[in-house]
Amino acid sequence: MLRTIKPKNARSKRAMDARLPKEVEDARTAIFVKGTHSGETLNAVMKDLMALKRPNAISFSKKNAIHPFDSTTTSISSLEFWASKNDASLFLVGQTTKKRPNGLTFVRMYDNQVLDMMEVGVDSWAGMDSFKTPKSTPGHKPLMHFASELFDTHPRYVQAKSMLLDFFNGEVVDAICLPGLEHVISVTCAPTPDSLNNATVNMYPNQHPTPEDISILPKIHIRTYTTRLLSSGTRIPRVELTPMGPNLDLSLRRHKAADQELLKQAMKRPKLKKTDVEKGLGKKRKNLEVDEMGDLRGRVHIGKQDLNKLQTRKMKGLKGGDVDEEEGADDDDDDDADDLPRKKRSKEA
Repeated sequence: MLRTIKPKNARSKRAMDARLPKEVEDARTAIFVKGTHSGETLNAVMKDLMALKRPNAISFSKKNAIHPFDSTTTSISSLEFWASKNDASLFLVGQTTKKRPNGLTFVRMYDNQVLDMMEVGVDSWAGMDSFKTPKSTPGHKPLMHFASELFDTHPRYVQAKSMLLDFFNGEVVDAICLPGLEHVISVTCAPTPDSLNNATVNMYPNQHPTPEDISILPKIHIRTYTTRLLSSGTRIPRVELTPMGPNLDLSLRRHKAADQELLKQAMKRPKLKKTDVEKGLGKKRKNLEVDEMGDLRGRVHIGKQDLNKLQTRKMKGLKGGDVDEEEGADDDDDDDADDLPRKKRSKEA
């Protein structure tokens, strides 16, 4: 039997309502977890990635014995507990071992359950401190650029693209102001080998187990740039890119595909559009809308009112019929008086 938590006050009730599923979800919160052995390189990489993810980032300062791919440990239950405790849906676990040095594990959650995982190895790295250039403002939405056909065809790279988009994308918006676009994250791949042009790599090993050679998979190169808008003589400005950092070269390692039933639930979309939800056109918020200032306004529909039947205060001075009759009688008296001949006044001697 599931334990139901009842709020004790209005503040806790608002906090519980904020964690409920929404038609339009907020930006994803990521938790950065250090393993038992992380090393100087992984600590610096996670620090720079957290700087790009802020303010939707939480860092665990203490080291934790987390091994997401080891089913014999309680790592999965720990991740699910932290996800429900901090209302987070993404994890980045840093762990280095002799067999797998400088390993980063991206974990994606759905409904406080592990959806899928992807492990990459950091082959080379250049931090933000090595670039003496201006940095972007924390919290701004980046422009994601993927330059390779593998991100649309190969299952492993399709998963990597989806994971990186969820990690860096932030809030979902319909349009973006050009001056507000401060940095660009470019993700490219090394040249595709001939063995991957017609090969089909299995993304779901539980259904059709086939061996996979990860040594032939090209590396993923992540580069971060800041944008400068310069005059071009036309309405569209000229854009220049300046390296900002961090720069990462990643190699694909282990991965865990999403369960089909859980993935089907996670991919469900609301029937209402985002603009309709913001305007309050849902079933529970009928005739409610949010104006430009962010105020919630309601509309009440009433029947047509007959002003002739409007009940007013009864006063003698406001009686319409009597006043009109009296005014009509006065006018008749004046007209009769005008018709009579005027008498001449006698002059006194």
